[in-house]
Amino acid sequence: MKKIFTLIDFVSFSVLAQAQIIISEIYGGGGDAGSTLKNDYIILKNIGTETASLQGATLQYAPSNKNFAQYHTLPDITLSPGQSYLIQEGSGGGGTTDLPAPDFMAANIMNFDGSQSSSEGLDIDRISGRVVLAGNALQVISPNDPQIIDLVNYGSTVRFAGTGAGITPTAATSFKRMENTPSNVPDFVIAPASLVNSMSINGSTTIADVDVNYSKFNFIVNPFVKDNNDIVFGGEVQNVKVYDEFGQVVMTSPTKISHGLDLTELPKGKYTVTGMINNAPVSQKIVRD
Repeated sequence: MKKIFTLIDFVSFSVLAQAQIIISEIYGGGGDAGSTLKNDYIILKNIGTETASLQGATLQYAPSNKNFAQYHTLPDITLSPGQSYLIQEGSGGGGTTDLPAPDFMAANIMNFDGSQSSSEGLDIDRISGRVVLAGNALQVISPNDPQIIDLVNYGSTVRFAGTGAGITPTAATSFKRMENTPSNVPDFVIAPASLVNSMSINGSTTIADVDVNYSKFNFIVNPFVKDNNDIVFGGEVQNVKVYDEFGQVVMTSPTKISHGLDLTELPKGKYTVTGMINNAPVSQKIVRD
């Protein structure tokens, strides 16, 4: 799928394109079983070098492979370089903790058939779905539509930008962007829900607000591979796959359960390693130098 972040060939969208405001994090476990947070959320971020606005922009949501069906208009957002924007979305009805200081609580949810939804916020599925930041309220039909500012697909049942299967968040984790390339797979990692809003002090135009090369399981002990030819996991990992920067699977573990992976045949470059630990998806970036 195509994502547009820089100049595009439509004058009416040039301000939005130059804004470099992207979707940096998606959380769909709000109110689900196993979640403490009551609501789903989406975080936008300005990764450009100048102050930017999104006047008239919308967030649109589609479950899995279905068409975009719902949207809400955003307020006239103006973000400084490195500034994030926390948007509270729908709820599964459970959870115990409110989102801390959202910048905007989505309430007026519209259907593209012209009717208004009774839900308060987009009801984001935590397993798989699609979220698009668009420059207007026109329904996104194709990944090539000119109103697209950023398009993100997540989960194992949808087609990503690039190729390869997706990775699926849990009730306690979000889908967090670490890079900005034409492919979702190497761009995103599964990370603990890490809420930041417009008042958060990060002072950085890099995409990650927090270091999510984390793992309570110590997933990959040595993510920078130089002189040795293998990576070592901190425990038993199932169904290990390695994706290149284009989202293509370039290596899989020869066994279902692995404690490490031999990278001798892997060319130099940046990769994303995914796997399952205790039935929970984990992912981490590595550098083969």
